[in-house]
Amino acid sequence: MDHLPPHWAGLDQAARDAAYNNGAATPDRDALVAARDAASLALRTARPAHLDIPYGSQPRQCWDLFPAKDPTAPCLVFIHGGYWQNNSREGFACVVEGALAKGWSAALPGYTLCPQTTLTGIVAEIDQALTWLADHGPAHGIAGPIIVSGWSAGGHLAAEALAHPAVKAGLAISGIYEPAPLRDTYLNTALQLTDSELQTLSPIRQTPSRKTLAIAYGTGELPEMHRQSRDFHAMRAAAHCPGWLIPISGANHFLTLHPLQDPSGELMKVAEALLTL
Repeated sequence: MDHLPPHWAGLDQAARDAAYNNGAATPDRDALVAARDAASLALRTARPAHLDIPYGSQPRQCWDLFPAKDPTAPCLVFIHGGYWQNNSREGFACVVEGALAKGWSAALPGYTLCPQTTLTGIVAEIDQALTWLADHGPAHGIAGPIIVSGWSAGGHLAAEALAHPAVKAGLAISGIYEPAPLRDTYLNTALQLTDSELQTLSPIRQTPSRKTLAIAYGTGELPEMHRQSRDFHAMRAAAHCPGWLIPISGANHFLTLHPLQDPSGELMKVAEALLTL
């Protein structure tokens, strides 16, 4: 398949699995996740007024909303990762601390995980969630321009959501923009990716949105994560679509979130810049 990396055919199963196993490649993963979980719990405990708000009928189809004092303030939407089969919005609340410190609103959507649904279903749920936010966000104090962001699988979902009419611009962090290699890894047991999904839900294969998209990755991540980000940015640049490629020096897959969580961090500055375009 043209969209597989050139060396892919020569890799055995173990090498293919390792190429996308971000957890195994990060020795301090457990400590980083524990710290993120604790900080997220603290934020949700301190701001419980607009949590677990349904946008659909399924259990995970809920928003956690953190409205700013000014309803017209920008809103950072953050979509969690986990290869579309792990994690939840609750464990990522702390990622929006930088936006909240800047006087922004923030919103985190949940979504059904594979294998309970498909990648097609997840993309549709995020679209449904954004439509709900555009329609009902003002009732919860969120009526400003939306910057959609996401990490890992959430980076893919942010790229897919860029074209939604409610979205002004996007920030995709450590994302998967061509899922085809994943079909040859342990990850596909839950994903069960189809030929149709690879064609229609791979951002790198689609006609790109003309909205601005910043694409960030950590220089300490796995080589395949580097390639995914660089290739997607190159495709968009060749189509003259606006956006930046942002290598975060030394960051592993889990540390790429820190420059967004920090109000003075590089990615929070990028989010602010996206508002001016």
